[in-house]
Amino acid sequence: MPNFDKDAQDLLTLIGGKENIKAVTHCATRMRFALNDPDKADVDGIENLASVKGTFTQAGQFQVIVGNQVADFYKEFEKHSGIVETSKAQVKEAAESNQSWWQKAMTFLAEIFAPIIPAIIVGGLILGFRNILEGVGFEALGQKVVDGVAQATANGDPIYNSIVDVSPFWNGVNQFLWLPGEAIFHFLPVGITWAVTRKLGTTQILGIVLGITLVSPQLLNAYGAADALAEGTVPQWDFGFFKLDMIGYQAQVLPAMFAGLALGYLEKFWRKVIPEYLSMILVPFLSLLPAVILAHTVLGPVGWWLGSLISSVVLAGLTGPLSWLFGAIFGAFYSPLVITGLHHMTNAIDSQLIADSGSTGLWPMIALSNIAQGSAVLAVWWMSRKDEEESQITIPSAISAYLGVTEPAMFGVNLKYVYPFLAAMIGSALAGLLTTTVGIQANSIGVGGLPGILVIQIQYWLMFFVAMLIAVVVPFVLTLSFKKMEFLTNAGLKFDIPFFNTANK
Repeated sequence: MPNFDKDAQDLLTLIGGKENIKAVTHCATRMRFALNDPDKADVDGIENLASVKGTFTQAGQFQVIVGNQVADFYKEFEKHSGIVETSKAQVKEAAESNQSWWQKAMTFLAEIFAPIIPAIIVGGLILGFRNILEGVGFEALGQKVVDGVAQATANGDPIYNSIVDVSPFWNGVNQFLWLPGEAIFHFLPVGITWAVTRKLGTTQILGIVLGITLVSPQLLNAYGAADALAEGTVPQWDFGFFKLDMIGYQAQVLPAMFAGLALGYLEKFWRKVIPEYLSMILVPFLSLLPAVILAHTVLGPVGWWLGSLISSVVLAGLTGPLSWLFGAIFGAFYSPLVITGLHHMTNAIDSQLIADSGSTGLWPMIALSNIAQGSAVLAVWWMSRKDEEESQITIPSAISAYLGVTEPAMFGVNLKYVYPFLAAMIGSALAGLLTTTVGIQANSIGVGGLPGILVIQIQYWLMFFVAMLIAVVVPFVLTLSFKKMEFLTNAGLKFDIPFFNTANK
């Protein structure tokens, strides 16, 4: 086992001493510090330690990458520092003081969506599979016939049967899979209101109940609201002197988020002012009922309007005359958004686009950006493949990026050398340009990276495959070319990425 004694002692000195450490813990591979003054950390010196594979700052935490033996390293560090390990939650809370207000807002948004992303990914895979079953016509299955009439397109081309048209078994599977698909997407507000209360530390079951009131079967389904409003057939609650539309918020993001925030802050307020012996009865009642009322009178309509406005702006960018430019810009700058944390906003925008138009043209570019980052790392691995120590970082980082998680690739390799990151941005920009030029659409958010094709609408598979090739080849070739030309090869970042941590300065 390696002896970490000297490196642990040196790390304590280089990080600014015990007095600069507000809190510290470790995860599977990294030491995580909340520092009183991040500028006191000698990043160059820390990265030169034999046991350290890199550093970066994220969400106000200064993180030192050690590897799988980080627990042993921490024991030595604890011995020299005398600091007892704190929980991840405590370090996270301490680190928030190093964040600006907008970082805190982005962190809050990220922590609302993070717990429900696995469900959204599952839903995306289900929709992708159902898309193959019911949306793809196969010539081998024969021409489709309805009421004795062979079906054809307006151009006279035959319309072929899909799998569900000829197979009762797969038709049943297709219908059955809509059960979890509907639960995930139509009832998304339940997950959001739960996640908000979870983040705020309030009563989670009240968040679930609030979410159910937004998608109750008593309400008009949101997908039918536009037609019902135009026809004047919206059901209403009649209170005598005024009426209230009974409209649900299926698949809506912002109405659920606003309602969850109202519930959480109402509960926190009432817990402060109501005596403890009455809190069990009054706090839930005075929190949930007003939140439901606010959700259906103010917050829901405002959230719906705002969400529709945001999605309309993005949709205009995706489908307008300058869509190619929008795709190039978004493709190029999505990875920098990941660095700042602003990329978490795209989850809400994607969900809103899906709710409004049934698909999203934004998410395909995100999947392609993941691939581009992985390809740049792959090029770095190729150039340093004889360096076993470097390969321990590059190979896992490339695989992770190709599967949709780019942080290891960006923080562990591409940002460290800069020129691979630029190569990835260029490749992603070109792939994004193609995506918006041909109008590639995804049914939902899915697994990023290479598996992303599973949620792309079938008619766009060929062009998305071409875009994937661009995202693979261009960053790889550019990274090798930049290195050969020595372009930006001396511009590597010190990895002290501050995320604008100037809140206390």
